[in-house]
Amino acid sequence: MDPGAIAIQLLNGLQYGLLLFLIAAGLTLIFGILGVINLAHGSFYMIGAYLAYWLSEKTGSLVLAVAVALPASLMLGWLVERFAISFLYQRDHLHQVLLTYGLILIFNEFQRILWGNDVHGVVLPTALVGVVQLTELQSYPVYRLFISAVCILVAVGMYLVIHGTRIGMMIRAGSSNREMVQLLGIDVGRLFSIVFSAGAALTALAGMLAAPINSVYPGMGENVLIISFVVVVIGGIGSIKGAFIGSMMIGLADTFGKVVVPELSSMVVYALMAAVLLWRPRGLFGVKAS
Repeated sequence: MDPGAIAIQLLNGLQYGLLLFLIAAGLTLIFGILGVINLAHGSFYMIGAYLAYWLSEKTGSLVLAVAVALPASLMLGWLVERFAISFLYQRDHLHQVLLTYGLILIFNEFQRILWGNDVHGVVLPTALVGVVQLTELQSYPVYRLFISAVCILVAVGMYLVIHGTRIGMMIRAGSSNREMVQLLGIDVGRLFSIVFSAGAALTALAGMLAAPINSVYPGMGENVLIISFVVVVIGGIGSIKGAFIGSMMIGLADTFGKVVVPELSSMVVYALMAAVLLWRPRGLFGVKAS
């Protein structure tokens, strides 16, 4: 490949990885702190994408659609945690898998009732239509650069919250040792609600950002859920830093794998996961259970 093509694939890989980070960060915190295997996590990605489509059609503005859909997704996450997930904290993983799989079916059915089975597109904001010229022959879409910038800002914001606030301190403590947090008298129920709602909102935001470039279609959450679990396993359960590094690795491996070895592209990310687990069985930044 020529340098221009390599630069484009590098940008594509970084953009994909950053988008995956929004999904995987919430997933790793939910599993690391709540101890819940949430198979319905990808459904929030689908819901975010459909809300972006529907509200942008109603308002004529993707920016306004996201501004309305994001708090709605946060509230939906809180409702799901309070009236479904909260009953799973003292149950084993089989109950968690069965209930959250049931949530997938419920969300998919509501999606079909509300929006049907057609594939939809989302119109880009006028300001983000266009390309940036990389070389004389190579260009890159402005919207993809915008996605990367938003994801970086969110990642920086998460870092500041987790490392510079009291709630962040509780999240880090809960990720390392849930029992200790409970013994210290912290309102664990409130902490769990915040973590789950924030994870759902981040995942929905990823769906909103991806909608204009990936289209909106039924069952889109299931595909992204699988790759997000791969990211969590590579990075280490409960580690935000691990989720970020794992997302970057998967984004670049998947993108360049499709270009360099297209006949083996479906295996590349799983081969990477296997290699990491052979080296570090708990993931790159996983810690031994207390």
